[in-house]
Amino acid sequence: MSGVRVLVGTRKGAFVLTSDGKREKWDVSGPHFAGWEIYHMKGSPLNPDRIYVSQTSGWFGQILQRSDDGGKTWHQPGTPVAEAPAAGGGPPKAASNKFVYDTSAETGKPLTTHQWYDGTQHPWEFKRVWHLEPSLTDAETVYAGVEDAALFCSKDGGQNWQELAGLRGHGTGPKWQPGAGGMCLHTVILNPSDPKRIFIAISAAGAFRTDDGGATWKPINKGLRSEFIPDPAAEVGHCVHHVAMHPARPETLFMQKHWDVMRSDDAGESWREVSGNLPTDFGFVIDVHAHEPETIYVVPITSDSEHYVHEGKLRVYRSKSGGEEWEALTHGLPQKDCYVNVLRDAMAVDRMEECGIYFGTTGGQVYASADAGENWNPIVRDLPAVLSVEVQTV
Repeated sequence: MSGVRVLVGTRKGAFVLTSDGKREKWDVSGPHFAGWEIYHMKGSPLNPDRIYVSQTSGWFGQILQRSDDGGKTWHQPGTPVAEAPAAGGGPPKAASNKFVYDTSAETGKPLTTHQWYDGTQHPWEFKRVWHLEPSLTDAETVYAGVEDAALFCSKDGGQNWQELAGLRGHGTGPKWQPGAGGMCLHTVILNPSDPKRIFIAISAAGAFRTDDGGATWKPINKGLRSEFIPDPAAEVGHCVHHVAMHPARPETLFMQKHWDVMRSDDAGESWREVSGNLPTDFGFVIDVHAHEPETIYVVPITSDSEHYVHEGKLRVYRSKSGGEEWEALTHGLPQKDCYVNVLRDAMAVDRMEECGIYFGTTGGQVYASADAGENWNPIVRDLPAVLSVEVQTV
């Protein structure tokens, strides 16, 4: 492992930041797909040259892009490279990477609508890909979480997609509600010790788990409580913002919910609150140290109506006790007149011996710490609002 590659998705393009193992000097490549919303970028853990990108436009729709040379060139899977569009500008050529909902979900009952709390019916519409998760075991397999909430899988590097329809069809799908950002499936966690176990999270439905590779699913929301829904302890309907897991502890999950930081030690069967001494337990992002399964990171936000950091101070909070006690990490971060947000997919960790932590803000800064959060530096400033941050160790 000689260095790191930080993949940054923004409101107006994608950026690739690279550095050696010291992580002191950074090269910036981009914007790729200038002017497009890049909801997520993710590199394959099996192929350091492969990167997937969700490229979205309200005008031209959703496109999936892939690089097989570390971000130097891009193409749409299913479209010959010679016909692929330029990285920026007008509408891309049509590709075969289409996302089509399964309307039967193996139940024989069409899943074409879902019902809001007011009783009104709303059509299930594909809008965008929120999260891409390459397989841990097969270099050609990749999962996609989309809005309206569903999980898709491609086994040919993104050329063709099949919905894992058991998720929407397991019984509660018609009752799912959109959060403020839409009804998005934003978290996909693959279990490294059991390839058939997958965790996902949906805003605003909650967390779910499959133990058979996606054929059947169950809600895993026992212990969650949301005062803003008709039944605060309902089986589904909770606005989960993000979920994280350490690969060495696949039974332990950490969740940043719409209010409350939560923990499960039984693969989601039950949850307990670990907000501890945080100044506010509202936020979007949560992540786990690469080598310390009980060390977790969050960025508290003022409230659900004030989406900026608490007291105008950009503070990452770290717990080394799995959420029992928290400490503010501030060295190198602005502690006055700062009103940015850190979105749900905008934090990542590397796998270097001294764990690096990275996060991006809606103000366009990407901060990095090469010492697990003790000290921070902006590795790039003045980007468009950052939607996602991921890291490849290369």
